[in-house]
Amino acid sequence: PGTGPDAAAAPPARIRMGVSDLPQVPDGLRWPVVLGIDPGTLVVGYGAVVQRPEGPALLAAGALRASRSAAVPTRLGHLRQELDLLMERLRPPTVVVEHAYTAVNVQSALRVGEGRGVALSCAACRGAEVVQYQASQAKKALAGQGSADKERVARMVAAELGLERAPEPLDASDALALALTYVHRSRFERAAR
Repeated sequence: PGTGPDAAAAPPARIRMGVSDLPQVPDGLRWPVVLGIDPGTLVVGYGAVVQRPEGPALLAAGALRASRSAAVPTRLGHLRQELDLLMERLRPPTVVVEHAYTAVNVQSALRVGEGRGVALSCAACRGAEVVQYQASQAKKALAGQGSADKERVARMVAAELGLERAPEPLDASDALALALTYVHRSRFERAAR
């Protein structure tokens, strides 16, 4: 996308996979950016949409990755730096983070909780409105079922954003599903007033 006020008026030709090549969202962008985050300590999916009156448009999607061999605090520190840069570039007034869930594997739940803490603190430090949804809420909003699999959600994300194929990796599609859920709910709340 370009860097003018209409930069996000249409989906970009390709989905950007790294933070370093994302454009700086200009101060004068007419529509708010909604950033979804699918947290973790190895991979953090992100997906940003622009909330336009005629419907959401893809701004950016991808995944932040930490080294599997690094200690957990080092991974979290790396992800914090990447998320800070991501939020600085995209300037989202709203950040949607997947809500904590209880998993069968306690260790896995703890790791996801640590990643969520990093994402929540980054958003709060930027002064963004922080919204949290369960994964099942996003699945239901996009695919009609709270138990829909990740591939189906990815296809629905692609269809809603007018993309030829689903964003990759699936962590990015999950993050976009969170952002789109916020857009849907906001539209419904405005209509109900």
